[in-house]
Amino acid sequence: MTLRAIKVLKEADIILAEDTRTSGKLLKHFHIETPMLSHHMHNEHKMVDRIVNRISSGERFALISDAGTPAISDPGFLLTRACIEKGIEVECLPGPTAFVPALVNSGFPNDKFIFEGFLPVKKGRQTRLKLLADESRTMVFYESPHKLVKTLEQFEAYFGADRKISVSRELTKLFEETRRGSIKEIKEHYTEHPPKGEIVIVVKGHDQK
Repeated sequence: MTLRAIKVLKEADIILAEDTRTSGKLLKHFHIETPMLSHHMHNEHKMVDRIVNRISSGERFALISDAGTPAISDPGFLLTRACIEKGIEVECLPGPTAFVPALVNSGFPNDKFIFEGFLPVKKGRQTRLKLLADESRTMVFYESPHKLVKTLEQFEAYFGADRKISVSRELTKLFEETRRGSIKEIKEHYTEHPPKGEIVIVVKGHDQK
């Protein structure tokens, strides 16, 4: 947490939180008494117009997510877009974003990279992987722990068993960990040791030579 973030959260009229129980611990730690309103992927579509109207009437809203940066594979994009369309000022405060330290920790080229986030669950997944098989830039993916091994099996099929990857979990948190190696090696490790926590997979780009 930055001093600037604490100041903004204290001065806001309402804090939109992905999970008010999780965020409540954060606010209590920093003695922030601003009321919270639940704002997550299941209700953000319904709430956008109402929130924009309240901001237009003079209320100040702050938006936080459970982990990482709002709108990066988290709620926030819809509200940001709606505010901009209405001419409402939007300000983004810097904070933890898992894919940045994962990319740096990988040791792969990061002058050019692509952020894929979560791959499609079913429809379009194979098509996307086929397109990425010849991608020369470093690729960054998000994945849930219980789907990691299955995803690595698919990476092995489309990218090759020897393609180098780096898997980071729980970044910016207490038990963060990064493992590097070939897709085959990392897949075998997590098959024997099921992971916990949020996962970032960084895949080295295809060597065109």
